[in-house]
Amino acid sequence: MSHDNLPVHDPDLGHSVVNPGLEEHIERFADVDKGAGNRAYGAILLMLAAVPVLAIAYLVIYFAVPKEMYIDFGLLKASALNVGLGLTGGLATLLIGIAVIQWARVLMADEEQVEYRHSASSTDEDRQVVAQLFNDGVEESGVKRRKLLLGALGGAVGVSLLPAVVLFADMGPWPTKATRRETIEKTIWAAEIRILNDENWLPIRPEDLEIGQLVNAQPENYKELHGVEAHQAKAKAAVIVVRMDPASIKIPESRKDWQVSGILAYSKICTHVGCPISLWERQTHHLLCPCHQSTFDLGNSGVVVFGPAARALPQLPIKVNEEGYLVAQSDFTVPVGPSYFERDSRNDFKDGDQ
Repeated sequence: MSHDNLPVHDPDLGHSVVNPGLEEHIERFADVDKGAGNRAYGAILLMLAAVPVLAIAYLVIYFAVPKEMYIDFGLLKASALNVGLGLTGGLATLLIGIAVIQWARVLMADEEQVEYRHSASSTDEDRQVVAQLFNDGVEESGVKRRKLLLGALGGAVGVSLLPAVVLFADMGPWPTKATRRETIEKTIWAAEIRILNDENWLPIRPEDLEIGQLVNAQPENYKELHGVEAHQAKAKAAVIVVRMDPASIKIPESRKDWQVSGILAYSKICTHVGCPISLWERQTHHLLCPCHQSTFDLGNSGVVVFGPAARALPQLPIKVNEEGYLVAQSDFTVPVGPSYFERDSRNDFKDGDQ
């Protein structure tokens, strides 16, 4: 567009700033020198061609480099796996960015344009103009003359996505039945593990508990764990121990030997979304979850009497050992915590079960 067609300073027309106009256009070196343009074209292709190589190297490093291998940088020791993945993945992303920027700077059309403001809605004529501008942009991008550019860019971006797909495998182990049995469906409770009060970490005797009392507890072997392993174990193994009048509760035949004189142990983790529970109502034997008000009847094998929880609170079989302390008979017989669709719910207790 020429200078003569641009609006000038005119208060009556509403122009408050003098139109500076367009500076004289200076041709790029790559447009003037055909050899320079071809060299830039070759450099862009080379960068894009290196991306698939780096993506393949990323995959090789992911599968071949042990997670226990470290690189010693003196003051810093870094995981060899992380360093390799960072270098190959980062360099691949960087090369795609540099190639696209260089493509725009050196090979695409180089001309100044003036665009006037218009209303938010577009007319049919405007849409036709946009379509024409898009076609013109395709023409000016040089892809018709240098046909390998789009293919190289598409290949580079496509192959570079493979490492991202592989990384999904690091989100956790595949939830097969065997994996679930050894992870989320298993706690550290086992036969003869003593039950400890989680306030003073002392083992509990039956005579320590009064009727109506609730105690938060943990397995004794929890103290042997540290760090992440300890937190994960505690999140699943936490229990509550309650003592109720045996004459006021329902104990099914299948669980007659799971309790000691009205003392029962249940998982502390709500079966709805996994909140810790300890809001205890002595008179009704109800346990209320503070998150979504799921209510469990501990006087009737932990069945749900209100709220969104869909299954009973898991009960831990307990007994008294030779030293007079409360201990577990085994691990929980059903998975603790919130429900999930893969698990087998056939063993969940329901009201009326024997």
